Amino acid sequence: MVSAPQLQSAFTAARTTVGFAADRLRLVLRLEDFAAFAAALALYAYAGFSGPVFALLFLAPDLSLLAYFAGPRVGGFAYNLVHTYTSALALALGGLFAGMPALTAAGLISAAHIGFDRALGYGLKYSSGFGDTHLGHIGRR
Repeated sequence: MVSAPQLQSAFTAARTTVGFAADRLRLVLRLEDFAAFAAALALYAYAGFSGPVFALLFLAPDLSLLAYFAGPRVGGFAYNLVHTYTSALALALGGLFAGMPALTAAGLISAAHIGFDRALGYGLKYSSGFGDTHLGHIGRR
């Protein structure tokens, strides 16, 4: 027979790992995201865009964190919307095809930011709170 503390321990372990990447997979994902950061940075430099503009706007996607003042569900949605490669690539390719270099630069900066964030372990957010990400929990419990 399973005791109550054993059951609670098993439940806690399952709850903290469901939906999160396992250790080895998390490492692969973080390496892949570092590669995306490096590629976006290289493309930005190759295109001849401004270094100071890159430095100024690199953390701009984190302004989406302000949406957490409206609660974790709204905050997670806003953060995920801004921190997906889909948004960054749409912006970069839209700028490229429309002949708008500023949009292309913004898309590459955004992609570099996303890759850097994820390489550090800051993944897409679950609605349960900022610390619950697809790469695992960040911060203290």
